[in-house]
Amino acid sequence: MRDLRVAAVQIEHINGNKPANRAKIAQFVEQAAAQDVQIVIFPECCITGYWFLRNLSRRQLEELAEPVPGGTSSQFIGEIATKYELSVGAGVVEITEEGTMYNTYVVAMPDGKFAYHRKLHCFISEHLSSGDSYTVFDTPHDCRAGLLTCYDCNIGENVRITALQGAEILLAPHQTGGVVSNDPDLMGLVDWQLWENRQSNPEAIEAELRGPKGREWLMRWLPARAHDNGMFIVFANGIGPDDDEIRTGNSMIIDPYGRILAETCRAGDDMVMAWLDSELRERATGRRWIRTRRLELYEPLIVPTGEEIDTRTARMKLKET
Repeated sequence: MRDLRVAAVQIEHINGNKPANRAKIAQFVEQAAAQDVQIVIFPECCITGYWFLRNLSRRQLEELAEPVPGGTSSQFIGEIATKYELSVGAGVVEITEEGTMYNTYVVAMPDGKFAYHRKLHCFISEHLSSGDSYTVFDTPHDCRAGLLTCYDCNIGENVRITALQGAEILLAPHQTGGVVSNDPDLMGLVDWQLWENRQSNPEAIEAELRGPKGREWLMRWLPARAHDNGMFIVFANGIGPDDDEIRTGNSMIIDPYGRILAETCRAGDDMVMAWLDSELRERATGRRWIRTRRLELYEPLIVPTGEEIDTRTARMKLKET
């Protein structure tokens, strides 16, 4: 890995309006290129919209979905990546030739290559399948990147395996924060009135986004993923209304010691940028810890406990708590 300038963008998408969402992406990519960014990522499903997908029939999802990387949106990302000579990541709903659909995140690189990740823990729709493989790839920017989408990052094993496959940077697109739950110790919904009054009272909504429904929740676990695995994390989250919930943004870039290099708590579209110091990763504590693992002790990790449940069931239990 060499020193690298990256950006994480949070945007408020429009459900189902792919042309409008792609236009917003193009604007930010142009801004990123003007500031020497080499990798810029956007949130999960930012091209199609996210939370409303749970209400769509299979036929409606098929109409929204596209092949990857041959579809219109993937090719659009590829064109702007080539035009501005940087790598661009954005999320779509994918459909294969066999008709299987996935929540897929696409990264287009300036040399014409693509990487894409099918979310491993997909729960939003019974019509979308979960992926079954990790995504780690070499970029033209002399670094090795990994991809995990939202819930995927909640499972520590996913991040560790991505690191073990050589990822120096984890690209982490999300749609999180402001989630419905009856558990008082979890996030809870963002106050809609605060969002609607964000222009006249920006301090109130930003305090909400910084609190336990947004940034405070992320700080409980996200920096540890970077620290324990000795990698940089580029976290791009949605912001604003996402069907009946409000995403909390808080997009940030984290170093291998779990420190925040750049972040935003703005209640609106925004971009954060940072230089990643390659030497910092080389001496990171997490990398040393990984090298001292005792593999003979870890067999219980792959032995069923009898308590395993699928992601959709886990999400339903969360709402019923």
